[in-house]
Amino acid sequence: MECGIMILLDTCALIFDALTPERLSRHAKKVIDDGEPAKMLFCCNISLWEVAMYVQKKRLELNTDTKNFLQLMLNARHIQVLPINVEIASLSCDPNLFCHGDPADCLIAATAIHYHAKLITSDLKLKNIPSLEIIW
Repeated sequence: MECGIMILLDTCALIFDALTPERLSRHAKKVIDDGEPAKMLFCCNISLWEVAMYVQKKRLELNTDTKNFLQLMLNARHIQVLPINVEIASLSCDPNLFCHGDPADCLIAATAIHYHAKLITSDLKLKNIPSLEIIW
């Protein structure tokens, strides 16, 4: 992995890494493993909300409460949370880039583009965005 390259984990990658790492591709797992010691792993803050919603909607079963799980998930890999800023919010609504129906995915992809980060995701809909580098 190149020194200084930010790695942004999509919500699915965060969940897979924390609960079912065998669901990550071999390449995604290696990039996460390599990025951890350099503290180059990040997530968008909306991913925290998505995880909480999955728990609330019973799409994700945990052995602990949501707040504790989120903290453990971030601390286990030293994942830093990136806020949504004006540029990211604006970029996420650009119809020339995004035809994706999920606003959270648009924000996550826009965050990766804004920070020139590589995005770890299994979402094939995001692969068609030319300025976005996907790892899976």
